[in-house]
Amino acid sequence: MPRNINKGFDDFHNKIRTSAVETLAAKSHRASIESCLKRNFGLNRFTRIGSFGNGTNISGYSDVDYLACLPRNVLTNTSTTSLTKVRNALNIRFSSTNVKISTPAVVCPFGTRKSEDTEIVVADYIKEKNGFKVYEISDCNDGWMEVSPDAHNDYVAKVDKKHDGKVKPLIRFIKAWKYYANVPISSFYLEMKVAKYANSESSIVYDIDVKLILKMLMSDELSRMQDPTGVSGYISPCKTEILKRDALSKLSTATIRADKARIAESNDDTETAFYWWNLLYNNNFPNY
Repeated sequence: MPRNINKGFDDFHNKIRTSAVETLAAKSHRASIESCLKRNFGLNRFTRIGSFGNGTNISGYSDVDYLACLPRNVLTNTSTTSLTKVRNALNIRFSSTNVKISTPAVVCPFGTRKSEDTEIVVADYIKEKNGFKVYEISDCNDGWMEVSPDAHNDYVAKVDKKHDGKVKPLIRFIKAWKYYANVPISSFYLEMKVAKYANSESSIVYDIDVKLILKMLMSDELSRMQDPTGVSGYISPCKTEILKRDALSKLSTATIRADKARIAESNDDTETAFYWWNLLYNNNFPNY
């Protein structure tokens, strides 16, 4: 058991990282999905995106995401119709899997855990900007919006390198709170908010910065953020206002708990600090 907060966060990071079993499972369905899409539509690019490939996923909770860039002639003006076409093709190939649409992706739930889900983000290549490929994907409202997963991954990687590899774990700590507390905030939103926050900091200390990030999210009232790469315009925190209100309520509780943890630590009461961190992470933080 860890005897100080720094060691507690190190042990916690080891716990929430992807296991070897999850990594193997993530690879197992790629070839069959790619083959199905090629056969039915043609395929310009098929590449892993999102937190699983970027080193910011949470074991047991983060699914596997692929960007499937299809030929433009098979896509439709209405993004939902394009998603439906892909869903139908994959549903025939994986008939016992209950393939479904969860905009902006088509989801193949290959097991009972979220980490066993594979999401296929249907995309149309648009242009290059600042050396990165830009695509259009579903905007969750029947239209299309511009994104660049390559640009976003590059941004996070550069900020992470700036802080000697401490930023991706910091992103994981914030995402772990989201999953363990069932907070309906977009993982992508949290990833970009934390990266942007870290980019302006001179150093990273996990317990201090987790508290400050939660406080920042609360004081900003989960406002939309401008994409720091300049590709996607604004990034929304939640799909609906109802979900945003729920998220803000849980964020308020988390901010109080993180603050109490920091106060306890500043008073050399490490055991109480562990108590509050464990409460924040719904009893998933290491014991003192």
